[in-house]
Amino acid sequence: MSTASAGLAKKFGYKNVRVYLDGEPAWAKAYLPTYATHDFIKNGNVVLVDVRPSEEAVKGRIKGAYSIPYEQLDDRLDDIPRNAPVILYGDQEVLDAMEDMRDDGFKFVSLVRGGFAGWIASGEAIEKGPIFNTEIRWVRKLGKGEVSLDDFRKAASGEDKDAIIIDARTKEEVAELGTFKNTINIPLDEIPARMNELPKDKKIYVHCSTGARADMAYKELIKSGYNAKFLLLNIADAECDCEIIRP
Repeated sequence: MSTASAGLAKKFGYKNVRVYLDGEPAWAKAYLPTYATHDFIKNGNVVLVDVRPSEEAVKGRIKGAYSIPYEQLDDRLDDIPRNAPVILYGDQEVLDAMEDMRDDGFKFVSLVRGGFAGWIASGEAIEKGPIFNTEIRWVRKLGKGEVSLDDFRKAASGEDKDAIIIDARTKEEVAELGTFKNTINIPLDEIPARMNELPKDKKIYVHCSTGARADMAYKELIKSGYNAKFLLLNIADAECDCEIIRP
């Protein structure tokens, strides 16, 4: 979406616009850090992990953090949900922890900017004392407009006859990678002009490759009175195991 966003920026008069074409996936693959906002840390459906020594966590930690000292992290990776947004903080070892998790297949790993000291310097609240929440408990929560994977599977398999799926990726992506069964390919930029092809008496589930374009398409459909939802999931993940039809 970066090139389209750059085009919009130029349309609105911005002159010095550039695109980092490889985006966040390449950034993460190069083991460069990404940072979570404080609001996301406090209010998001995340797994927050303190990789400092446990005695440091007892002295003070971010509220809701799980204490997993870095030297124990390798043995605890299977305890951390792989589809959860994971936020780490610590000292120098936190970059090694981030790299280890990405190497092990975790896709959503970010850091607290400035670590624990940066959190305190920002005036945020902390907690102290014994740590009782040692078992990681995390449940995926659907956001506004999201379709559950179970409901999406029913539509893709044909079990749910009252739902149709729109693939909002480009025709080139579909030709190269294939698409799900019972799916109509309408690229995101074509949706406003092709809405008349869609029934208003059925549920419409939109997907792309990661969920970003699907979210945008969903918002367009909702504004036009359609009963729409979108799939917020990387379709390359093993969890997204619907049958794919290849050209």
